[in-house]
Amino acid sequence: MSYIEQSLGQGETVVAYGQFHWWYTLKAVLALIFLGWCIIGIVIFAQMMIRKFTTEIAVTTHRFVEKKGLFTLKTFEVALPNIEGVSVTQTFWGQLLGYGHLRIEGTGIDHVDLPDIANPVAFRAAIETAKSGAPAR
Repeated sequence: MSYIEQSLGQGETVVAYGQFHWWYTLKAVLALIFLGWCIIGIVIFAQMMIRKFTTEIAVTTHRFVEKKGLFTLKTFEVALPNIEGVSVTQTFWGQLLGYGHLRIEGTGIDHVDLPDIANPVAFRAAIETAKSGAPAR
């Protein structure tokens, strides 16, 4: 069972899960192929894959949650009413391939940047839908 499912409060449900885009994995594989002859390519590949497989991103009916870590646990959670803004950044290739970066800013806290997330506009819409209290589509 995932961290997010374990941490749900009473009456809280998951509205949407964020997923790393396949482009993130391709970048890791390309680092391994082109830099694999030196140790740096293997290190970059390992770091990126560990990050991908140990990160959970979700919006629930009460909060935004990002959990990361393999041997340690680090979470970033923001109650939906405390989210001040969500910005989406998509390059030309990001728009073409369907990935982008999200930056979530909250009241009285720092921000969180999500890299190469699949369908960032839909994930942003899920956050806004959850904030308004409307049922998820």
